[in-house]
Formats: sequence, C-alpha cells, structure tokens
Amino acid sequence: MILNAAAYQFTPIANPPALAAQLHAWATQAGLRGSALVAAEGINVFFAGAEAGLRGLFAQLQADPRFAHMRVKYSHSKAQPFARLKVKIKPEIISFRRDDASPLARRAPAVSPATLSRWLVQGHDDVGKRVVMLDTRNRQEVAYGTFAGALTFPIDKFTDLPAAVEAQRDSLADATVVSFCTGGIRCEKAALWM
Repeated sequence: MILNAAAYQFTPIANPPALAAQLHAWATQAGLRGSALVAAEGINVFFAGAEAGLRGLFAQLQADPRFAHMRVKYSHSKAQPFARLKVKIKPEIISFRRDDASPLARRAPAVSPATLSRWLVQGHDDVGKRVVMLDTRNRQEVAYGTFAGALTFPIDKFTDLPAAVEAQRDSLADATVVSFCTGGIRCEKAALWM
C-alpha cells in the first residue's frame, strides 16, 4: 500500500526557494512522488510513497514552528498516484489573484461542524438568517458530488469564482454563506474575499 498525504499551511515564507529546496531534498531522500507549491503565503503539498518516508517528511516539516500545527490528511492507495516529484515556487499556493483574500493578514470567521450541522437541520443560523452552502470548487469536482442544495457554479478554475459570486450578490445578501472546497485553501480565500 502507498500512503498519500495532502496538507497546506498559510504562513509567511520569507525565502520560498530555500524551503522549496529543502522539501525537494527531503522528498527525494524519502523516495516520494507528488507535488509541492511554495509561495510567500505558505505551502500546499501532495506527496505519496512509503509510510515511513512520508511520515518522516512531515515530522521534519512540523518541527519547524511555522508548520507545527499543519493538519495532514492521509489516505491509502494500491498504486502510486504520481508519476514524478515536483516542487515549484509560485506567487500563491492556489491562484486566486485577489489582494483582499490573503489568510496571512486575517482569517475568515469559521463555524464548527457541530454548529453547521445544527444550522442545516434547523434551516437557519443562530440569528435566524438562512444558510447557503457555497461550493468553491470547479465544475469537474462538483460533478463528483456536493452537498445537497449547495450553490455551485459552472467554473473551470478558481480565478473564475469572483465573477460567478458577484452575479449572485443580491441573492446572497440576506444569508450566512458557508464556503467549502476539497481541502480548505480555496474556501478560506473565497470567504475572505466575500
């Protein structure tokens, strides 16, 4: 079995090339494949390989105080899902191209799973506003499934989301909008922008 890991962390990175080189060295040494994006705003990592090597890489990474609280999502696969190892330096760990959506400056309000579940069951938030689940993923991801009743858009890339949301601005004005995505990066940025 192959162990897969997905993780991201918004945190200031003063020297993205140095961190990218370190990640590449650790992953190469552990025999991992996959990709990592490093930007001044943080990292986004998808690696797969032998369990000891993968867990060892994240132990090294989390020894750095900037990544000490990074949540890593693990899963297993029968085959290696990645053809090679890529570590790239990018302007953002997910392209959104909005200056007002940086989780480094501030974070959007969050809601606990228990509270969201209660809101969905009762049909409104704690102050009586209707709740809209907003899927920030692209049309291909939405085709695999989404929450019942979620607001989805026929977008091909995340940078298309602002125009799609803007067209719905009036219909969302009286709602508590809860954004979601696959791993958290897109919905964090979208929530800040909204």
